Amino acid sequence: MDMLGTLVKTVAVAVEDKTVAVRYFELRTMRGARRYSAEILVGPGDRIILDDDSVTSLEARTARLVPATIYSRMLARATAA
Repeated sequence: MDMLGTLVKTVAVAVEDKTVAVRYFELRTMRGARRYSAEILVGPGDRIILDDDSVTSLEARTARLVPATIYSRMLARATAA
């Protein structure tokens, strides 16, 4: 059991030439309900954590967030240069 719960699955999301690992976890609340978390590994020391009531909803949110995060960071680097 990890700090985020029990690992359910790991996927790789490709955005242009970058691949981002996403790990999905299941956690039981004190009342016995299931909660799910996604740990998005953007880079070394750079993680985003999302949570939701269902894996399906969490996967949909992750599919939108990963490309937006990658593109916004690419844009930030380009304007900083």
